[in-house]
Parts: sequence; structure tokens; C-alpha cells
Amino acid sequence: MPRIAGISIPENKQIEISLSYIFGIGGPLAKKILAKAQIEPHKKAKDLSEEEVNKIRKIVEGEYRVEGDLKREIATNIKRLKEIRSWRGMRHAKGLPVRGQKTKKNSRTVRGNIRKTVGSGRKEAPAPK
Repeated sequence: MPRIAGISIPENKQIEISLSYIFGIGGPLAKKILAKAQIEPHKKAKDLSEEEVNKIRKIVEGEYRVEGDLKREIATNIKRLKEIRSWRGMRHAKGLPVRGQKTKKNSRTVRGNIRKTVGSGRKEAPAPK
């Protein structure tokens, strides 16, 4: 398996799709990287030569922030927002939606799937004897 930016990319997928397994690289960026390296996007990852893998590795690690660096940058940005006590920072700290979504009904994923209605989680009463 080719390793790029510390990640083993899957061999049996097209290289365009395989590159998206790296945090910070999506479809459009993968296409740009392959165009810059002059590699056919539909080629399987296992069919790449060592020279082609090195070209991709050089482009990804040299020009783009991916994996640990990108995660660290995102974490520091969120920390800065919390320190200056901005609206977004406070929402991050409280674990609530940050980008203006409503919270009355549809924020279960951010709030941790908490159900605050009366009947939820209640067991059915035993039948009288």
C-alpha cells in the first residue's frame, strides 16, 4: 500500500478516490494534485510506479496542510475563538451548533442525541394484576 502523508491509501481504488482518505484532501483537491503530477485520475493506486507515488507525496507534503498540521491549526483556531469569548467560541465551548442552526428540534448530533421530552425513555407501566 502506498503511504502518503503518513496514511496508507487503499490500493484497489482509483487514485483520485484513494487520495481523499487523507484528512484535508477531498475530490476537487485530489484532481488538482493529480493534474499537477500529470497522473491519470482513473488509475488504480496499486498500478502507480514508485516515481508517481513520490511525485504525489512531494506535492501533498510540500504545498498543502494535511493530517496533523491541519487538525492542529483547526484546534488552535477554535481555542482562539474560545479565548476571545466570541459567539462561535462560546457555542463551541457549550457543545452547541456553531453556524446558526436552530436547536429546538434538529441539533441532536451536536448535543449528543439528548431527548428532553416527557415520554422519551420511559418504560411501559406494568399491567395491573
